[in-house]
Amino acid sequence: MTSNPFFERSTLAYELPPFAEIEQEHYLPAFERGMAEQLAEIAAITSGDPAATFTDTIVALEHSGRLLSRVSNVFFTVSGSDSSAGIDAIEAEVSPRLAAHQDAVYLDRDLFARIESLHQRRDELGLNPEESRLLERYHIRFVRAGARLDAAGQARLRGLNAELATAATEFKHNLLADTNAATVIVDKAQDLAGLAPAAVTAAAENARSLGHPDAWALSLQNVSNQPVLAELADRDVRQRVMSASLGRGLGEGGNGHRGARIAALRAERATLLGYPDHATYAVEDQTAKTTEAVEEMLGRLVAPAVSNAQREAAELMAAMRAAASGPAAELRPWDWKFWSERVRAERFSIDQEALRPYFELDRVLRDGVFFAAEQVYGITVRQRPDLLGYHPEVRVFEVFDADGGALGLFLGDFFARPSKRGGAWMNALVSQSRLLGTRPVVVNTLNIVKPPAGEPALLTWDNVRTLFHEFGHALHGLFSDVRFPFFAGTAVPRDFVEFPSQVNEMWMTRPEVLANYARHIETGEQMPAELVERMAAAERFGEGFRTVEYLGAALLDWAWHRVSDGAAPAGVDAETFEAEALHKAGIAIEAIPPRYRTGYFQHIFSGGYAAGYYSYIWSEVLDADAVEWFTDGAEPIRAKGEAFRRELLSRGGAVDPLEAFESFRGRPPEIDPLLIRRGLAG
Repeated sequence: MTSNPFFERSTLAYELPPFAEIEQEHYLPAFERGMAEQLAEIAAITSGDPAATFTDTIVALEHSGRLLSRVSNVFFTVSGSDSSAGIDAIEAEVSPRLAAHQDAVYLDRDLFARIESLHQRRDELGLNPEESRLLERYHIRFVRAGARLDAAGQARLRGLNAELATAATEFKHNLLADTNAATVIVDKAQDLAGLAPAAVTAAAENARSLGHPDAWALSLQNVSNQPVLAELADRDVRQRVMSASLGRGLGEGGNGHRGARIAALRAERATLLGYPDHATYAVEDQTAKTTEAVEEMLGRLVAPAVSNAQREAAELMAAMRAAASGPAAELRPWDWKFWSERVRAERFSIDQEALRPYFELDRVLRDGVFFAAEQVYGITVRQRPDLLGYHPEVRVFEVFDADGGALGLFLGDFFARPSKRGGAWMNALVSQSRLLGTRPVVVNTLNIVKPPAGEPALLTWDNVRTLFHEFGHALHGLFSDVRFPFFAGTAVPRDFVEFPSQVNEMWMTRPEVLANYARHIETGEQMPAELVERMAAAERFGEGFRTVEYLGAALLDWAWHRVSDGAAPAGVDAETFEAEALHKAGIAIEAIPPRYRTGYFQHIFSGGYAAGYYSYIWSEVLDADAVEWFTDGAEPIRAKGEAFRRELLSRGGAVDPLEAFESFRGRPPEIDPLLIRRGLAG
């Protein structure tokens, strides 16, 4: 191959990858050359002067692997958002090779000897705080990666890492296939009673695209409780949807079995590295530090959450009995969201479907998400139609700082499609670094149902929340102002990374922001003030369900990763394991399945959240405390935004995250605001 767009730095604005030039056949050669180049760069480091210096070792490491980073950032963005059989085949081939490459770097004895030498002399090197932290973090990373193991231990570790990489890739690919295969096909329009006309039309178009021209297709999202369950009036159809959702990946040889195998491999690796289980290994390098801290926090939430959920269940059962012409059925998982919406509508006069005309995607994005960022941080966002993303639906925006200076690029990929994995996330195509002279290019990916051609995309309230949440991650990347790429943007502990994004959700209900974007698609009128008040009250309804659903997933993750090597459940039945784990944790409510079950728990089996799903609520402790600070009225919001950006968002991983929190809050975080928010106080 004579030309490969990955081989040189992009000449486009902000080094945006040249997607118009990138073809599938470019990926594998770029991965191969990228790995070879980095190994050559490592060899050059280790063959240098034996008296290691910070510059010739640590800074040189930061310069290494640039080609590999370019291709990896693009490929794994595409593989998650616009996959294909060819992309899947490349990923299956390259994932274990990348794991082996990472081991080749972190298990290089000569390289670690230089880092160890620098670490022992760290107080004599005259390093500034960011340099000192970088040396410390490299040393920790190498040790945790197995640099101190003997030859036999390192050989087994390499094997485990390769197996885990392959298994995680298989889990991801199987999940996408299982989710598409579980699409519920409905043959009669009356079975969709309760859905809005636009949703019915979208389901018909979805069915036609899947080869069912005279039917309607309800595709699944990657959660247990599907959004359509709140609207479908036909109980049998709701049961079909819920059964399809809960059953993904749990068949013979499916992702349930694969998840158990991944947990067993992680348990063995933890033992090899000197830890009793994977959870202990994982949290040691997070802000939580210990399993006891995580378990104390989760345990404190279970009882009041279950109590709240049981009260809610009684209300839903009462509503079911009142509506039944005969004896009411028992409340089942496929009933909860439907009857919850009926009770919510009656109590608060809130019709979720009637809210949609106030939440048109472009308006929410421009006059809500971007407007809030301008009010808080002074930035402005302008679309760049001249710049292309990796898919025709991806939109590219340029972001400018308060002084008009260029800040970075933001890409939005908002609509669901069969080639995209479920959920919502942010990743970086280019990370900011003063050392490398790069500015950030970040992507938000969502799975909003695409409207029929020519019709506006009208959002649910949850969609609006997700837009604000993910843009919080984007701001974390865009505001990065560090020297070393190691620390850029969201390169912070997993149980801290959700904090800035959760804080950004607060602006969706800020009166001046809500009034700016919540306008009726046809009349342009603002959402009535009394409706806003009822929405705020309705937000608190169902908190027991939401907390139990979340805790079920967090504690299931924890159970899989607290298993020791000797008791690792490689061949255990996933459903049996789940039932026992949830019962033991005191969170087993039959009508509220965990937000994710093993077969589709991508966060922990093919994402970065293994033994870390607790981080959402751990981060919410910080979030609730920070929201209280933002709204206490002591300073203008704009001044507080500057402080939040300066002390936390811009620092990435260059400072200890809890120290960064204390810098703007003036004290350590407190849990009481979270307990009040979730109705768990007292």
